[in-house]
Amino acid sequence: MKKIIVAIDGHSSCGKSTMAKHLSLKTGYTYIDTGAMYRAVTLFCIRNGIFITDGIDLASLSKEIKKLHISFKTDNNGKQLTLLNGEVVEKQIRGMDVSGKVSHVAAIDFVREAMVVLQRNMGKNRGVVMDGRDIGTVVFPDAELKVFVTASDEIRAKRRYNEMISKGEKVNFTDILYNVRERDYIDSNRKISPLKLAEGALLFDNSNMTIEEQDEWLFTQFERAIAK
Repeated sequence: MKKIIVAIDGHSSCGKSTMAKHLSLKTGYTYIDTGAMYRAVTLFCIRNGIFITDGIDLASLSKEIKKLHISFKTDNNGKQLTLLNGEVVEKQIRGMDVSGKVSHVAAIDFVREAMVVLQRNMGKNRGVVMDGRDIGTVVFPDAELKVFVTASDEIRAKRRYNEMISKGEKVNFTDILYNVRERDYIDSNRKISPLKLAEGALLFDNSNMTIEEQDEWLFTQFERAIAK
């Protein structure tokens, strides 16, 4: 059976990563969370004082970006973990501190260029499910299946709130809703690789769907793409 690339783009906290993970498990494809890559760069910036009073120290970051090694591995329970220079940083990159800054880092041209090179290399043999903001528009515009996932901002904020509460984190719903809306604006209006519907992509609003329903919908689209 031929292998394809599944490109899943969409707004923050819309459930695209959950969809991508579940499809990869069902199909045996490799899952690549490109959002985690930008989060890892953001964590590096926080740890190394690259965020300054006036914004981001671009000169320092440009010297470091190509030295960063971002990779993934699977733990004993089948969960994918993100590594930054060999260190597992999965928990650290999911906090609100990183969430509040990641869209600013992801809008930097040389950061996106470096990540796109890594992402294309990861998917060069196809057989991958990759989610992010510009997979269908920039990274793999020739992907056989392109999906753009969205949901209302309040539903997405509620999902993010519940997820973080379940992990024992102390968070405020209002702060999360603000973060979701801010990220939407930055992601959709940046000059480099803005978040938008890719040509030929399927628009999928999962506001009122269960995880099982969205998984079924995506697998149906996968089967159709494979059959072409």
